[in-house]
Amino acid sequence: MKTVKSAFKFKGGVHPDYNKELARAKAIEQMPVPAELVVSMSQHLGAPAKCVVKPGDYVVKGQLLGEKNGFISVPVHAPASGLVKAVEPRQGPAGGKAPAVVLDTTAPAPEGVDASPRTLPPLDWKTATREELLARVNDAGICGMGGAGFPTCVKLNPPPGKRCEYLILNGAECEPYLCADHHLMLERADRVRVGVEIMRKVLGECAVRIAIEANKPDAIAAMEKAFADVAGNVEIVVLPVLYPQGSEKHQIFATVGRVVPEPPALPIDVGCVVENVGTVAAIANAVERGEILLSRVTTVSGDAVAEPKNVEAPLGTKYADLLAFCGGAKEHPAKVISGGTMMGFAVPHLEIATTKTTSGLLFLSPRRVFQYSSQACVNCGRCVRACPMNLNAAEIAKAVEADDVQDAERLHVMTCIECGACSFSCPAYRPITQFCRRAKNSIRARIAAEKAAAAKAAAAK
Repeated sequence: MKTVKSAFKFKGGVHPDYNKELARAKAIEQMPVPAELVVSMSQHLGAPAKCVVKPGDYVVKGQLLGEKNGFISVPVHAPASGLVKAVEPRQGPAGGKAPAVVLDTTAPAPEGVDASPRTLPPLDWKTATREELLARVNDAGICGMGGAGFPTCVKLNPPPGKRCEYLILNGAECEPYLCADHHLMLERADRVRVGVEIMRKVLGECAVRIAIEANKPDAIAAMEKAFADVAGNVEIVVLPVLYPQGSEKHQIFATVGRVVPEPPALPIDVGCVVENVGTVAAIANAVERGEILLSRVTTVSGDAVAEPKNVEAPLGTKYADLLAFCGGAKEHPAKVISGGTMMGFAVPHLEIATTKTTSGLLFLSPRRVFQYSSQACVNCGRCVRACPMNLNAAEIAKAVEADDVQDAERLHVMTCIECGACSFSCPAYRPITQFCRRAKNSIRARIAAEKAAAAKAAAAK
């Protein structure tokens, strides 16, 4: 095992104020189970889980609440024991609604009910088969915890003809304020190491690259110690501090110099699998300890929080309870953001609950929230220089403003990763990222309608 500096730098990128000092020195704290949990059936990319409980049911910790509902889906489990108060649509961090199970965790177990938490039998990963390990990752409800939420059992099972040559661990955490992955590497490096060993058995012998930004020297040291005696081709790649260094495609280029083509191409098409360090640790816990994914580490930060912290909270914890655990707000926040300031979503209230992909929750005072109004494009080209995907962001935004989604599609808007670098760079304060999202949603809706019409026509024949 050796540590090397990245030999590749992607085009574009920006340098936002990172503001990580608020939570950087805070060790992970375990949050007690709140009185009520709101457990969404849509905590991952793909189809929401199919709810299998109903109001009035008493469920125990680890019990299945929602079963996998399709190929791109994962099961959802009860983060704590409690009474099902309701099964109803609830708003998620990104604004949309999805079915959710509302649990009253203060309710006592009915007489005669075994309230023992449900777990999975531990597996010896050294003797377990590849199929047993993949099944365990699925049964534990593990999905990508870096933000995208892609089902991990699917990612670890490449299609025929595809082989993983490089397993890349994403420890960059380039979003401002967030320190959850940083502290996971510091405090649970042994879990990350075991997770890597398990993944290498599932994927076949492959090289390992652990990608960490240069502003985390203590995390680099922790990984060096944990992987010191690991056999095979293993390197820690120290990345320059540049946003969006944590983007999957850009991390592949920065670590191994390979370029993922435009969609629908995937990392496996260039021999790579990328996993967030939190996901890797969850795999280790699921296999060795039989732990279902019921909680995650979330950074609660911002200048309006009394005590910024890195909190391990049960999934389904309402934002109001997370804030209370961190001492409440020392002043009224002007904006609350789920995630980081670059790719996160502003939320309208604190009844929204955490999911498997909630990496951060930010409470910003009026001093940190800049009020602006969008102006006409000044043709400066800063968004074009900042875009890490080599897109002409200015022209895409103009096309969307003119309701010419077809032109935006011609300009490759579907390649946009919504990193926010264009909007960050714009001196006219144009919401370029939001224009791109609008165009992408329109294109996806059109494609879905076309597929539905084709399927209906085929059924009619």
